[in-house]
Amino acid sequence: MSGPTPDFWQQRFESGQTAWDRGEAHPQLHAWLAQGLIRPGQTVLVPGCGRGHELLALGRAGVTALGLDYTPAAVAQAQARLHAAGPLAASAQVQQADVLVWQPQGASEQPDVVYEQTCLCALHPDHWTSYAAQLHRWLPQGGHLLALFMQARRESAQQGTVEGPPYHGDINAMRALFPSPLWEWSAPPYAAVPHPQGWFELAVALRKR
Repeated sequence: MSGPTPDFWQQRFESGQTAWDRGEAHPQLHAWLAQGLIRPGQTVLVPGCGRGHELLALGRAGVTALGLDYTPAAVAQAQARLHAAGPLAASAQVQQADVLVWQPQGASEQPDVVYEQTCLCALHPDHWTSYAAQLHRWLPQGGHLLALFMQARRESAQQGTVEGPPYHGDINAMRALFPSPLWEWSAPPYAAVPHPQGWFELAVALRKR
């Protein structure tokens, strides 16, 4: 498998070397909730959910949230966070699963919305096509993919080197990965959300055709 291994992520969660973690839910998630793109009563899937900050925020907003992560330490930390929140997180849960093979089991796991923040940029680009196919497969027609495309271009890219994680989500590459015959794109310009590590993310709402 190209890119980081499960052991790579396990060591980082165990040691606390998770500089990408804001320590709270992403501000764009709150913006999308305020805009009504995520509504109470919907089911939202959060692949690569990490410590579960977004799961807790979604649960508090009355949304059924399901997080996926294949790293045992991340799943344990997310479960502990949800457990500590008690009734506030009653509608949120997390599963240990590989996003490249996971499929919803029954209507309760069928998402209305997929919130994509940290999963795509954590996967080596060799796996992006498979992951994009999964996102399309999971959503019903008209379902929303709310994506934060990481902008982490490095100087080595000029020589064709692929560096990460996080892997740079060039907007032209994202257009090819999520083509218009399959996805309706919101119109640019897209909100650029600063990242604590000096990068930024482009907030894009896509709808499955």
